Amino acid sequence: MRGDKPRVVVIGGVYVDMAVRCVDFPATGQTVSGSGFSYTHTGAGLNQAVQAAICGCEVFLAGKVGKDDFAKIIRNNLDGLGINHEFLFEADAKSTGAIVSFVSSSGANRTVTSEGANRALTDGDIRTEEFERLLESADVCLINGGLSSDFVCAALRAAKLARTKVILDPAVNSEQLQNTNVHLPLDYYTADVLVPNFAEAAELIAAAGHNVHTAKIIGTDLIARGVGCAIIKLGKKGAVVIDRENATHIPAFDVKCIDRTGCGDAFDGALAASLAVGDEIVKAAKFASAAGALACSKFGALEALPKKMEIIQLLQTLP
Repeated sequence: MRGDKPRVVVIGGVYVDMAVRCVDFPATGQTVSGSGFSYTHTGAGLNQAVQAAICGCEVFLAGKVGKDDFAKIIRNNLDGLGINHEFLFEADAKSTGAIVSFVSSSGANRTVTSEGANRALTDGDIRTEEFERLLESADVCLINGGLSSDFVCAALRAAKLARTKVILDPAVNSEQLQNTNVHLPLDYYTADVLVPNFAEAAELIAAAGHNVHTAKIIGTDLIARGVGCAIIKLGKKGAVVIDRENATHIPAFDVKCIDRTGCGDAFDGALAASLAVGDEIVKAAKFASAAGALACSKFGALEALPKKMEIIQLLQTLP
């Protein structure tokens, strides 16, 4: 039964993030002593779900974890945050995705990522009557492209069939960014709102020049390919919203940037929350930009996600 809160379905990656502090990195075959260890749950899907939840939405997180202790910890933490994990599926033969980082005394780090169960998501997981009903009941479906492109395409088709507003962050990876001929799958251009960062968007049409004018050209090209609206994140230069009628630049907020780790996820989650309550696209993009700015003013990812009141207070500083 639906409550009074707007409903957001987030489809994205889920990981456990482990960090070991050490004086120096070990050489091949060498063992060194660590000075500290910490772990938390993370991933684009999980972070975005948390941001939408703390902005006041009823949130369902869809993804995949292993049948291991890390999955149990993640589920318990989601319970504490009030996020529904009924559709956080389990993979029989894979572990929960993991990010393992070694951080030296100088602050340098080396990281290994194991996608684990995230790569085991298939269209069969979401091609069920229960998930179809969930999508039909949702105000917004937010999909992160960090999963396999075949699965993302299946998720896009399912959400469009349910007539649910779809936000897609294409999350072009570093290997794709090195390919100047990169093109997204055609299904990606069916999204109601496409939210790439500038580097991703520039690669899509081999554009150059990190400025607002170029971002507008990129956005216009994405609209011509079928996207309903493009919001291009420009980092310290703000964001640009492009639809079939207008191109609007949203200036960056005046905050001291400390750590950009979770700012993109904060942006996406806050955007979904704002659109879910019926805000028009420019207002929603401003709300999302404020959330992203606040997230980069603190260390970490999950712990840096801002509360709704903090976002509203920062918005009041806009002229």
